[in-house]
Amino acid sequence: MKLSPDEVKKIVELARLEMNSVEMEKYSTQLSNILSFVEKLNELDVSGIEPTAHAISVPTPMRNDEPAKFKNQEEVLSQAPDREGRFFKVPKVI
Repeated sequence: MKLSPDEVKKIVELARLEMNSVEMEKYSTQLSNILSFVEKLNELDVSGIEPTAHAISVPTPMRNDEPAKFKNQEEVLSQAPDREGRFFKVPKVI
């Protein structure tokens, strides 16, 4: 599936990206190749195949989500790259 330059421009605008003409051409080709591959996959008859999340059966160990106290808070804090008193210190995100 070949994307038109207008379709690529619309995608770039919707994603709020800034691209020059060389980048637009590069990504247009890549997106078109991806869509062509998806079209090829859609040609396969998968009606008798059960959906899977993994290629092999792997049990997912789960535990109850219950709050617990650290047995040794000081040992845990000693592994932090930065701390303030008894708290982890992290960089401001916003």
